[in-house]
Amino acid sequence: MKKRRSEARQVHQYDKVIRENIEATLPGLISNVLGIDVVEAEELPDDLQHTKERHPDVLKKVTDQAGETFILHIEYQVSDEPKMVWRMAEYFVMLARQYGLEVRQYVIFIGQGVPTMARRLQCRQMQYYYQLITLSEIDYQLLLSASDPREKMLAILADFKGNDPTVIVEQIVAQIIVSSEGDLDQSKHINQLNILSQLRNFEVKIPDIMDSIAPYFSIEKDWGYIIGQHKGMEKGKRVIVKNLLRKTDFSIAKIADLAEVTEDFVKKVKKSLR
Repeated sequence: MKKRRSEARQVHQYDKVIRENIEATLPGLISNVLGIDVVEAEELPDDLQHTKERHPDVLKKVTDQAGETFILHIEYQVSDEPKMVWRMAEYFVMLARQYGLEVRQYVIFIGQGVPTMARRLQCRQMQYYYQLITLSEIDYQLLLSASDPREKMLAILADFKGNDPTVIVEQIVAQIIVSSEGDLDQSKHINQLNILSQLRNFEVKIPDIMDSIAPYFSIEKDWGYIIGQHKGMEKGKRVIVKNLLRKTDFSIAKIADLAEVTEDFVKKVKKSLR
């Protein structure tokens, strides 16, 4: 009983992180993962009331580049739910009836392993299916290349392509830190990343990565604080530039901008690392 409560609490945590960041991550996911080129999108009410009430995770009226208009319905799923196909079929019927448009449905699975949940219903009266996207099969670089740190965060759940998890997680942490706006955002995104990382089987701990990525990083001082404290001090700037060079694939120009130094300064530091 206690184990079940703990698992339910964990699922709630993952669900909360995803829901808080849905709108920020949607454009990239729709374009890069679902392969839909949206020209126009309109938010739709998420409460469907016919025989019962339903609240979809994502519900939009979309027009794509081909000029086709349809209802886009997305559900995020942590657990491998055997009855998911029935739930999606219920949504389909209610949405098709309410809007009179084509309904395109996707389940994005963010849990562990490969989901075995059924995607099709076949019986004498009807045939139905939805599309299942498993995030762990998506190239992590696709998500890490996004500009928004909340989308970068999802790279922790993607396919590392056989690379060392510690190295990849270091990259994710570094990029989230430098792309977040302000100290509060940095802390929030790192905490959320830590929660999502628990969905993976690897033994990589975000706090350990924080120590690795910034030796001067402590509980009392976050990345933004360090940059402020060392502003105008060459030693502090050199440490920042070294970490950005080692832990990110940013250009010389971007590192110079982030550390508030000249490009020549970055080049000198880079040369000293060889």
